[in-house]
Amino acid sequence: MVSIKGGRKRLMTGAVATATTGLALGAFALSGTANGATESAEAAVAAKHVKHVKPTIVLEHGAFADGSSWNGVIADLRADGYPVVAAANPLRGPASDAAALRTVLDHVKGPKIVVGHSYGGNVISEATSDAPEVKALVYVAAFLPAPGESALELTNKYPGSTLPGALDPVTYQQADGSTATDLYIQQDKFHHQFAADVPAGQAALMAAEQRPIAQAALAEKATTAAWKTKPSWDLITTEDLNIPPAVQRFMAKRAHAHTTEVAASHSVSVSHPHLVANVIERAARATVR
Repeated sequence: MVSIKGGRKRLMTGAVATATTGLALGAFALSGTANGATESAEAAVAAKHVKHVKPTIVLEHGAFADGSSWNGVIADLRADGYPVVAAANPLRGPASDAAALRTVLDHVKGPKIVVGHSYGGNVISEATSDAPEVKALVYVAAFLPAPGESALELTNKYPGSTLPGALDPVTYQQADGSTATDLYIQQDKFHHQFAADVPAGQAALMAAEQRPIAQAALAEKATTAAWKTKPSWDLITTEDLNIPPAVQRFMAKRAHAHTTEVAASHSVSVSHPHLVANVIERAARATVR
């Protein structure tokens, strides 16, 4: 309701501005004022009523999740007037997944804030170094790897992750005859491991809908780190059983990120969507004017 009323008010204001501009132009024409003065007056009136364009928020999910994990966050962002795109992460490896994300970023015009959850942090760090329209990065319970680091290496930097004992590895044969392994979280362990602060019924749906990550993706080393050149925000989850809080703090401090901590599980975008949206909007307000 607020956005509809706001929209009407902006339309009325625009109409008044148009009428005002027309009257001003008529007055200038009658008095014989030079074109330069007319154009200056018109520009001044128009500038007063320019509508601020908000950046598009591009969301990249992580392992064992899909785009629906952002649903609550998307609802908040859209209610506040932000365009949103939730990209599909192939979960095959940082380099190839970054290439896929870049196709999305190239399609979205104008300024962008790019957000990564979990392994999605690896992907946004890899994908956005040479993307001038990306104004800020937001990491949500995510990895911020430096070049030469992998998600697996960072996870094991400090104790606390219980993910290895909850995994369900599936090995399969690829088209070229080689074998590869995908990783799932065992469905009966998903609630506790991944989404302890999400209602059990919702967590059960998430477990059934989870998308696997290639085991090789977690061992693949980063080649670039966009957080070294772009401002970053980091939401740290202190009850996370996937990426230990100590690891998250280490990465956030190294990146000089604007940091927020919350007592939440790894699935914070589902359990605390309002907070996640708030952090994203802070990044947007600070970097896009």
